[in-house]
Amino acid sequence: MRLPFFKKKKSNIKEQFGLDTVPKHIAIIMDGNGRWAKKRGLPRIAGHKEGMDVVQKVVNAAVSNRIEILTFYAFSTENWRRPDSEVDYLLRLPKEFLHIYLPELIENNVRIETIGDIELLPDHTKKAVHYAKEKTKNNNGLLLNFALNYGSRFEIMQAIRQIVTDVDDDKLNLNSLNEETFGAYLYTNGLSDPDLLIRTSGEKRLSNFLLWQVAYSEFWFTDVLWPDFSIEMFEKALLDYQRRKRRYGGV
Repeated sequence: MRLPFFKKKKSNIKEQFGLDTVPKHIAIIMDGNGRWAKKRGLPRIAGHKEGMDVVQKVVNAAVSNRIEILTFYAFSTENWRRPDSEVDYLLRLPKEFLHIYLPELIENNVRIETIGDIELLPDHTKKAVHYAKEKTKNNNGLLLNFALNYGSRFEIMQAIRQIVTDVDDDKLNLNSLNEETFGAYLYTNGLSDPDLLIRTSGEKRLSNFLLWQVAYSEFWFTDVLWPDFSIEMFEKALLDYQRRKRRYGGV
């Protein structure tokens, strides 16, 4: 019987470095799959396939280090602009990922959720996601959150539209609108904001990801392409985060 990842030796940042503070919520922009494949003379989908396996390695590392929420930017609203063959493959990856790894996720007490407009996704993608949510709904360990058909500007616009509707219907008093109230209209309602945002491949932009939620997040960038991202790099990001002092605009 294979032991869960978190039982392996030296897999916990707290134990290795004696530091107490780990981020509760980590958001990750997985960038560089296509470039990884191109460098090897492979089709872009080969990079996405390789990147899928890295997701599970990072999930295991997050479980080991007692991270509470891990949000992956899996498919953006802008990704529909890619070639049809690539879009089709990207939207089959959730089903393939869950087919392979769902038993291990359940064993490790991981709960699966999504943010984004998943109703516009193909039926096979929605079916796989809904099944995984149902199978893990009672787990209370790591919350594994996939951003699927997600775009932050759309999310904010939808929130504004709903707020206007609720004000018109006397369901919301405009004078009671504040940051907390506004946050309740976002996909991430009920979740803490990311403490740490990681982006691979050398790009240093948010790409329409969690624009409201990362207002005070710490950013960590690496030139490494996502398929080459390792557990050691993930833990390096955690260690770097633990050495920072978050002031939230204060002194």
